[in-house]
Amino acid sequence: MTNPFIFDPRDPESKFPYGAVPAGTQVRFTVRPPRAGGYSRVILTARFESRDNAVVEHILLWHGIEGARDVFTGTLETGEYVGLVWYTLRLEGLDGRSAELGEYQLTVYDDSETVPGWFGEGLTYQIFPDRFRRRAIPDPTGMVGGRTVHQSWEEEPVYLPDEHGEIRNRDFFGGSLAGVREKLTYLRRLGVETIYFCPIFEGVENHRYGTGDYEKIDPMLGDEAQFRLLCEEAHHLGMRIMLDGVFNHTGYISRYFNGDGSYPSEVPGAAQSTESPYYPWYHFTHWPDRYDSWWGIYSLPAVNESESTYLDYIIRGENSIVKRWLRAGADGWRLDVADELPDSFVHALHTAAREAKKDAVVIGEVWEDGSNKIAYGVRRKHILGGHCDGLMNYPFRNAAISYLLGGDARWFRETMEGLRANYPPTAYYSAMNALGTHDTPRILTLLGVGSPCTEYPKSWRADFRMSEEEYARGKARLKLGAVLLYAFPGSPTLYYGDEAGMEGFEDPFNRRTFPWGREDGELVSWFTALGCIRSWSQALRRGDISYVEADGPVLAFRRTWEEESVLVALNAGAEPASLPLSGPMKDLLTGEVFPAPGARTMEAALPPCTARLLVPLRLHLACRAK
Repeated sequence: MTNPFIFDPRDPESKFPYGAVPAGTQVRFTVRPPRAGGYSRVILTARFESRDNAVVEHILLWHGIEGARDVFTGTLETGEYVGLVWYTLRLEGLDGRSAELGEYQLTVYDDSETVPGWFGEGLTYQIFPDRFRRRAIPDPTGMVGGRTVHQSWEEEPVYLPDEHGEIRNRDFFGGSLAGVREKLTYLRRLGVETIYFCPIFEGVENHRYGTGDYEKIDPMLGDEAQFRLLCEEAHHLGMRIMLDGVFNHTGYISRYFNGDGSYPSEVPGAAQSTESPYYPWYHFTHWPDRYDSWWGIYSLPAVNESESTYLDYIIRGENSIVKRWLRAGADGWRLDVADELPDSFVHALHTAAREAKKDAVVIGEVWEDGSNKIAYGVRRKHILGGHCDGLMNYPFRNAAISYLLGGDARWFRETMEGLRANYPPTAYYSAMNALGTHDTPRILTLLGVGSPCTEYPKSWRADFRMSEEEYARGKARLKLGAVLLYAFPGSPTLYYGDEAGMEGFEDPFNRRTFPWGREDGELVSWFTALGCIRSWSQALRRGDISYVEADGPVLAFRRTWEEESVLVALNAGAEPASLPLSGPMKDLLTGEVFPAPGARTMEAALPPCTARLLVPLRLHLACRAK
């Protein structure tokens, strides 16, 4: 049973403090049943999940009367406990009647360590390295993997199986670290503060998620000197670098597994010898041809993350992979498939990262609510402290797209408020929010067409290009969604080329090359203006959030930091709407002033598919979108 008039777990008047709490907090509960209900007693039952589901019961004491309601109140001690508490509230009457509210989640986290705040405040730009920028056509001779290189930057990625029926992902375009360096000023003008790279270590596939050598930058991208130079120049411009850590599996073609013998055999790989130092890293059911792999994909043999020598190599050693690349200039790690890594592994990695660089951050790839995620039968500790500082916020993406495609703003608010109530504040404000990534269809296509079109053959999706009408619709919705993305708590994350009008469905069509010289100038200007506003507005960077309206197509919320406040208003519908105002305001996006001269009501007009960033007139207008 749920009754917000009696008890609302997201209302500080019912549960204080709001949301997740640090260990040691006394949590006060207040229940207000109607006097007519005749309830004489309220019992709080709390189940401490990580303490072998130990159950504690407290009787909430009658505290008085508020209008037509009785008031019962009491506190729960969290002590040194860290984990989830599941609680219910049972209302009992003298006549034997009873009603139960809940079960509700209370997240108790360890706040003993300070989480660096830099990541969640600024714009993150995700780069798929092979497709962002090349300076010359590379020669793959001598590189592992039998690679081919597209001669034209405008060609289509290969998506069809080869003569053996395999999709091998061995076609490259030759994007490089030097190419990224060439475009650092472009990224800075966009407002980028963190560059997040998909894997850059040697790997035979163009996505490089099957690592061949963690100690080596892929030669098609450059070398370690090029990486260090990139980090140095990015830091000089006020940007940081985040690397993709793929530590759940390696490549079949790698110095560690060496499934086809491509790597020199002075030190044999696990598939070459049971005496290999890497043999304990893998689990063979029949050596050398049957072994555990990621999701059954033979080219991605899974590693045993608890193996001591693997832990030393990746994390614990003085010159471990995690520490080495942070010392080389990286500022953080994004953990691929974080919920498939043991909690002990993530905790050790987090510790090592902080040892190497005190303000390094660790962001985990999790597709659901990370506070209560169960993976492989285990409740994960992702954001309880000492593990991930933040997570990829796919729930935000799902809720935002649903809203932009015609869903009710109430669902967006409820989904996001559910996360805010469950996440420690540092994790909520360190979330990696995105509308699209390398694992999802291009957001422009999705918003223009309305679905991923998986009912059509892949060949159809490969050839598909939006009509003018679809492109215009997608573009209008994308501009609206970008305002929501840049104004929301957490780091707005922009997938390379979304700001330029790139389209396409799933992999590899979402991984086409950046259209240098063919960008949509209007979109680039829009994203540049939003990046500028995000960079100077402390309210958008770190402010509290409170919802003003969430009804049908209209979504409005306020971000507040000290004396600065920004009112974010969106109308995703096809009909005009308006939003009441408490005083004269100016739209940072257009320069319009509300109420308009001569208007009889204090409100801001919201035309169809429009977003506004409204500030009091006294606030200096620093940026304006075109």
